[in-house]
Amino acid sequence: MKLFVTLCLFLLLSLNCQSQQNNVPDRQNEQIKYDETGCLFTTYKGLVMAGYQGWFTAEGDGSGRGWHHYQKEGKFEAGFTSVDFWPEVSEYTKTYKTAFKFADGNAAKVFSPYDESTVDLHFKWMKEHGIDGVYMQRFVSEIKSEKGKNHFNKVLANALKAAKKYGRALSIMYDLSGSTSADMDFIARDWEELQVLFKLFDNKGNPTYLRYNGRPLLAIWGVGFNDNRKYTIEDIQNLVGKVKGTNGKISVLLGVPYYWRSLSKDTENSTLLHTLIKSADIIMPWAVGRYNADTYNSVAANLQEDITWCSKNKIGYIPLVFPGFSWGNLKNDKTLYNQIPRAKGDFLWKQIAGAKMAGAEALYVAMFDEIDEGTAIFKTKNEKDVPLNGDGKFAGIETDLSTDYYLWLTGQGAKWFHGNKGYNIKKPVRQK
Repeated sequence: MKLFVTLCLFLLLSLNCQSQQNNVPDRQNEQIKYDETGCLFTTYKGLVMAGYQGWFTAEGDGSGRGWHHYQKEGKFEAGFTSVDFWPEVSEYTKTYKTAFKFADGNAAKVFSPYDESTVDLHFKWMKEHGIDGVYMQRFVSEIKSEKGKNHFNKVLANALKAAKKYGRALSIMYDLSGSTSADMDFIARDWEELQVLFKLFDNKGNPTYLRYNGRPLLAIWGVGFNDNRKYTIEDIQNLVGKVKGTNGKISVLLGVPYYWRSLSKDTENSTLLHTLIKSADIIMPWAVGRYNADTYNSVAANLQEDITWCSKNKIGYIPLVFPGFSWGNLKNDKTLYNQIPRAKGDFLWKQIAGAKMAGAEALYVAMFDEIDEGTAIFKTKNEKDVPLNGDGKFAGIETDLSTDYYLWLTGQGAKWFHGNKGYNIKKPVRQK
């Protein structure tokens, strides 16, 4: 009897969400009105969402992790850092003084998403610029430690609160980098814990958690790459089966290699990957580093064929775009600063337009806050304003652009995907 009641409740919830399946909220005026029944975001279609790393910590922020993801070799000082872009922190409530100095001798400061006020500000920026929300990264290699799990749970709590406050969509994404076959059961347990701990699917408590096909959406990134990972496609197949359950209680997005369809280059040559993809609901191919401005047009020809394949197999498809790439400090190689130049937004807009014109229905933007590899779209220092870094340097947003330019440009792309007219291959001009 208990099982029958539970099943009935599940079916009612699914029908309620399904009834709103094509109801993408009016994002043009941002006057979001919450439905009493919840399920504000019932489809990924029409949404432009970014990845949110949330992995930075600072000395004194309460996380107990020190300068995590800022430091290198245990140090965070000139010559020792993993970040290429420096955050613009003038709007933050809490900041943390570092050993880095500006040319005028003043100390440079950074932020920590462990602070609720930091994540609140980030989601405020999303709303101000019309970006629909984020996929919250949950790094398996980090949450296996007590401090790591505590940190990511705190950042998630901050994000859920801010997402509700500002009407932004949110979905959790497990990043499998560094995982092993033995971690799959851990991931399944962690996912069950999150549902209980945060009441993830309580429509009133978390009305902006992203749903698709009437079910909450979970993303799993790192599936089918041929870079000697210590887990297999079969492991992911089993994981997907566990998290979906016999009644398909959630929808699943898989983060796959860029050449997933041809099973070549960055992809494991196994047709089992296609079998796995067909058991999922949506895929997102990883495009970072796969092309630059010069090679994009030839590589992006894959888009239409990818979309056709997915449409034929009834699988959703979300292409990835990124503003540029830089990891000189992370790799200790000065030739890698601005390895893929941003070109004042030309590169990002080329991808946005390419995806839209190929028939894409949504976008994944890598990343909101990734300053380690220089893909961040949030506010960072201009090139002329970055701190000193010994015999190295920091990259930065082009000097004649505002620090929020890439937020703005991403927001313009979102308007296009929301159905606004007047956009094309030509990058929009910002009115001053």
